[in-house]
Amino acid sequence: MKKATAAATAACLLATMAAHTAHTVHAASVTVGPGPGLPLPASVNLDFTIGIERFIFFRIGDGALPTPGGTRSTASFVLTPSIPGGPTTPAAGNNTHLNWSGAAPTFSVASSGNVLPVEVRSNAGTVSLYATVSAPLASGPNTLPMSVIAVSSSDPLLPAPAIPASGSGTPVTVPPTDITGLVTLRTAMWTFSYVNSASRTAGNYLGTVAFTASSP
Repeated sequence: MKKATAAATAACLLATMAAHTAHTVHAASVTVGPGPGLPLPASVNLDFTIGIERFIFFRIGDGALPTPGGTRSTASFVLTPSIPGGPTTPAAGNNTHLNWSGAAPTFSVASSGNVLPVEVRSNAGTVSLYATVSAPLASGPNTLPMSVIAVSSSDPLLPAPAIPASGSGTPVTVPPTDITGLVTLRTAMWTFSYVNSASRTAGNYLGTVAFTASSP
């Protein structure tokens, strides 16, 4: 039996910067002398400067703006072999007799915790997302390429970046939602799947992927 576990953590899971405003006011002064029977106009200019900093809020799993969640999400996959010639699920134990044609076994996959809510908020325009393998899928000395895990999104405008075998993967872009091209507010459900049918050494494989959100 094989069990592969991938913990999907947003490296930016929560990269959050609170937006704040800074106000600067400049005023002038003027004095108008008396005039014979005429109105006395007096005007001054008042200049305002407002600075609004950029921010990104990114989450996978629990947490809602403005407070990120503190629980790391875990997606699990259990692979159960079936021996051709039956097909028959092998029984645990020694000296157990089963019919087997000699062909390679197939595996069914049971998933748990593999559908997660995702949210991206920003006032900095287009947001870029990419995945980085923080820790490889490993069971003792045996390892699996992280690319055996695929991820899909319920919203093509909040796409899920491909998980690379190792290192950092290719980024995808999340477009803004307003007409100014600056504000982004998108949510989706990401589904993680075990997609590899190659024979693997039995074990409990643990690994971690970090997802990063950034803006130019």
